Amino acid sequence: MQLRVIDPDEAAAGAVGRHRTQPKRARPYGRHRHTGQFEIIYEGGYAPEVEAETEEEEEYTPHLPVREAFKRFWPLTKGDRRWLAVIVLCVVIAALGETAAILLFSDLTDTALTTGSLSAFWAPAGKWLGVTVLGAIVGYVGNSLAVWTAERFVLRLRAKVFSHVQDLPPDFFQRHRLGDLVERLTGDVESIEHMVVSGVVGTISAVFSVVFFSAAALWIRWDLALATFVLAPLFWLSAKLFSGKLKDVSRDERVADGAITSVVEESLGNILLTQAYNRKRAEEKRLRLEARAWMTASVTSGRLSERYSQLVEVVETVCVLVVIGLGAWEISQGRMTIGKLLAFAAFLGYLYPPIRSLGTLGLTLNAATAGAERILEIMDAEPAVRDPERAVPVPRRVQGHVDFQQVGFRYPGAAKDSVRNVSFSAHPGELVLVTGASGAGKSTISKLLLRFYDPAAGFVRLDGIPLSDYPVDHLREQITLLPQKTLILHATIRENIACGRPGATDEEIVAAARDAQAHDFIATLPKGYDTEIDTHTAQLSGGQLQRIAIARAMLRDSPILVLDEPTTGLDALAARRVIKPLRRLMSGRTTIMITHDLNLAPDADRILVLDHGRLAEVGTHHQLLAQGGAYAHLHHSQNNGTADGTGQFDKLDKLDRLDRFDTGQFRVSTELATENRTWR
Repeated sequence: MQLRVIDPDEAAAGAVGRHRTQPKRARPYGRHRHTGQFEIIYEGGYAPEVEAETEEEEEYTPHLPVREAFKRFWPLTKGDRRWLAVIVLCVVIAALGETAAILLFSDLTDTALTTGSLSAFWAPAGKWLGVTVLGAIVGYVGNSLAVWTAERFVLRLRAKVFSHVQDLPPDFFQRHRLGDLVERLTGDVESIEHMVVSGVVGTISAVFSVVFFSAAALWIRWDLALATFVLAPLFWLSAKLFSGKLKDVSRDERVADGAITSVVEESLGNILLTQAYNRKRAEEKRLRLEARAWMTASVTSGRLSERYSQLVEVVETVCVLVVIGLGAWEISQGRMTIGKLLAFAAFLGYLYPPIRSLGTLGLTLNAATAGAERILEIMDAEPAVRDPERAVPVPRRVQGHVDFQQVGFRYPGAAKDSVRNVSFSAHPGELVLVTGASGAGKSTISKLLLRFYDPAAGFVRLDGIPLSDYPVDHLREQITLLPQKTLILHATIRENIACGRPGATDEEIVAAARDAQAHDFIATLPKGYDTEIDTHTAQLSGGQLQRIAIARAMLRDSPILVLDEPTTGLDALAARRVIKPLRRLMSGRTTIMITHDLNLAPDADRILVLDHGRLAEVGTHHQLLAQGGAYAHLHHSQNNGTADGTGQFDKLDKLDRLDRFDTGQFRVSTELATENRTWR
């Protein structure tokens, strides 16, 4: 066990941001070198005047008392509290061992070093070595348990927040930037661990160390100890002076850190837009603005921390000088030995760091509550829907009869209803096509059917049972959604298809790919179904990725299918190659297609035309064309006023005539015309 007068710790001296270094796990006890347990960690800040969006977020974020923050997160330590008790025991043993080692050092100095007797050396030296070995064993066990317990807390908290986030409605993610949410799930979660686990262990360690070292110092010379204890309250006064300012700056830093992450995520996620529109300098400016705000908060917190650190340095130096001066006078009067003075000085060196740590505890907790506020903003957000409070008998697999009855809904914070008095039905084997101008409320239909939200008026029923009576998970198992944006995981093709029905066999996956007309191009890839892909993969086209998504839907095999703009972003040929497997997928299922593309309109059993949230027209393709209303206007606008009621033949014939001298394009146009006539 190494004995030396410890330099003042740097707990409050250096504010550490996530863009500098990652904070280390706390050493829960021992010689109070404070490798992080009482550090003031500032992980991302923001100057609120830089951007209006951030001002709104800060206004929303509550100022949370430390006690309330601790109370909210302490229950997550359940299951590990017995290990915390073991760690506390190790803390007590470690503090006692350090106290005994210093007393043995004093005895060794007075009996062996002062007299120069080798025989007097062995006994205290052996005891000292034994205490050191015991301290090393206890230190290893305690520190290992502390790190393990802290990481388990982080894992548990992160899983809880992540699980809750996945239950929140879509409008929550429209109000919060993705990068900021990522920062909350990483840096802010870590800061809470410093408050709840490492903070508790470190506080207990500091308290026991102060008690033992103070008792030993009083035992050596009570009057000299009291003289030095008089200055101890200065540590708490110094910490109190800086705590409020540091909390505000820490909150700013965390918000700005999330803003930086958001800018990077948005810029790299839209790299094609950035490059195509020469937005490099604009994106650099965005990042520079956010980084400047973070730097401003970080520099401010660094200056405050440095002021605190230097003030404490002066206080500690005064205390040490008082001890040395009084000790020299005591030795000159023959009332104190060299060994006792050295032991007293050692106790003082060990005593002030934990006292200083207790003083900085308030600063640490105030800084951590900035992260707690941001996490609780997520945890306090209410899911839009919940499982029914009472169990209602529902079929294990529904038939697929969907009924909307006088449904009305308004998004949170919206000025007007998205849908009003909408009523329609869809049954197994039917294709119901929902169309209308942008903003008419088409996608709201799918969100209500999947219970992302519950209607504010009216009812949505499935097989005659209100959707609110179905458990959310069970309901969504009955519905397959193919959204406008093709959803592809960063995984292999096999894994992308298999997520439609976990546990599916390879044969079932291949069969689904064949039905989706995806097997042939998958087989040509070097790794086949084990090829890793993502949304931006270059080796597959948009139509091929869409067919992989269709294969996933086929494997899912649910009785209800919701298609939201299934051909958006695809060229004509790719769209028609997608339509073939879609027709196969729709067979026998209740299908609701939300689309602007009216190519499939002639095949729909019913067409719903929405206009400003209201159901303007209902009927078949030919009925609505004959009425000459909103649908006829949409159809003729899309097909350039063709006379045959479909627009497809005239449009393809024009393309044939324009490209008759280009052999390749003529061949493509002929293929399109042939496929169109076959489907019709």
